[in-house]
Amino acid sequence: MEIGTMVFLAIVVFVVIYVVMLYNGLVNLKHAVTKHLANIDVLLKQRHDELPKLVETCKQYMQFEQDTLEKVILARQQVASAQASHDMRALGEAETGLRANLGNLFALAENYPELKADSSFQALQSRISSLENAIADRRETYNEAVNNNNVRIEQFPDVIVARLFNFKAFDLLKFREEELRDVDIKSLFS
Repeated sequence: MEIGTMVFLAIVVFVVIYVVMLYNGLVNLKHAVTKHLANIDVLLKQRHDELPKLVETCKQYMQFEQDTLEKVILARQQVASAQASHDMRALGEAETGLRANLGNLFALAENYPELKADSSFQALQSRISSLENAIADRRETYNEAVNNNNVRIEQFPDVIVARLFNFKAFDLLKFREEELRDVDIKSLFS
């Protein structure tokens, strides 16, 4: 074999190996996003199961706050619907609504000393709060995986492999601006 042919074959082998490495890296990123979303789903389902217990506990004490309790139930349903469709924008909005309504419920509980002293309420409040913290942590990890995926599929030379094999960008899980604002507790008691 002549040297020109050997050089050409070496270049082809190098390019094939390089493309395979890029492809495997992109597959790895895509599956990391899916894994992190599944981790969020586990926590959302756990919280979803705890909310009816919280509402039932509150109903025993908060007879005049039915509107707040119904808002929590409706927000829970919206989160479940968005979660089932894997629509990150809808999930972010539904999560914002649920968190706001839970914040309102916990703030209103301050008016009910018997409720605050109830061991079931305390356990559920603690459990839901810890789930909220875990969801926030996992959302951050999910968004990092999405960002890594989205950057890689736009960078050269990865973009060539990404387009060739139809790799897609994922949406970040964002909460609306209301999520970041403080709750106006005075308005809750008006």
